[in-house]
Amino acid sequence: MSNTYKSAGVDKEEGYKTVDKIKKAVGETHNSNVLNHLGSFGAFYEIGGYKNPVLVSGTDGVGTKLKVALDSKKYDSIGVDCFAMCANDILCHGAKPLFFLDYLACGKLDSEIAAEIVLGMVEACKDNNCALIGGETAEMPGMYQPGDYDVAGFCVGIVEKDQIIDGSKIKAGDKIIALPSSGFHSNGFSLVRKVFPDFNEEFEGKPLYETLLVPTRLYYKDIHKILEEVQAAGIAHITGGGLYENIPRIIGEGLCASIDASKIQIPSIILELEKRGGVAREEMFGTFNMGVGMIVVVDAEHAEKVLHLLDDAYEIGEITEGNEKINLSF
Repeated sequence: MSNTYKSAGVDKEEGYKTVDKIKKAVGETHNSNVLNHLGSFGAFYEIGGYKNPVLVSGTDGVGTKLKVALDSKKYDSIGVDCFAMCANDILCHGAKPLFFLDYLACGKLDSEIAAEIVLGMVEACKDNNCALIGGETAEMPGMYQPGDYDVAGFCVGIVEKDQIIDGSKIKAGDKIIALPSSGFHSNGFSLVRKVFPDFNEEFEGKPLYETLLVPTRLYYKDIHKILEEVQAAGIAHITGGGLYENIPRIIGEGLCASIDASKIQIPSIILELEKRGGVAREEMFGTFNMGVGMIVVVDAEHAEKVLHLLDDAYEIGEITEGNEKINLSF
């Protein structure tokens, strides 16, 4: 028998099936700016309506949260996570997402699983007025075991140059507003999996994996609702490294984000991990979002307006003078 690509472990037909299963749904994310369709070597997106546009891009993956999804055979939320981790980053600069591309790698392709992951991205793109304009599926036997998948994405957004948010306008006296997370989001899962090895155990009346796989919250509508009304001085997406690593990224020299950690509304699953794992509170705040998915820094006179615009937003601190960049009081 002669060798074939299929005998080496790559099934092209399964790839074609994946495209067939997602093609119509992906097309529903397209608008008049998308000039071609799936199948081209490159994706075309026309930009119009801006005076001095700046493109803002971000790329990320889902990390070892994928292991929870694969072991639990629940794949629909992972695509949302992949999109959210990229799109939420570019929101920090005031950008609106334009288009998204994905990369899916595996040992042996299952079109049903691949389609379920991509369809999660489709729903997230729709929620963010963003076009899913392309992607790549790589079947790599020998690099990945059968049943293993890795997912990454790339998002491009746009903002007028004079409306870029980069933290340079943050000043002492500004208020720090927290936007709640939906849980762990997609960070810290190497520790999550160590503390919670059994994803099927019951937690608050349902299998634990259902809580762990709640997708990363999408902040597009919330952030741009704020930006339509007030000028934010800084925005930070709280991902890996928690508040300790992410908030200082937007704080200038001579300033400090002074945060009252006792005001933070920590989800029960995060508190359970802290208790069960015997993890120190400072380590928790340096690893997880602790219930704060995004923070927005605004002038003190605009703080109340922001709190009224978003039902679940709340104040956790203010900007002070100092060289620490961040100070959490427990």
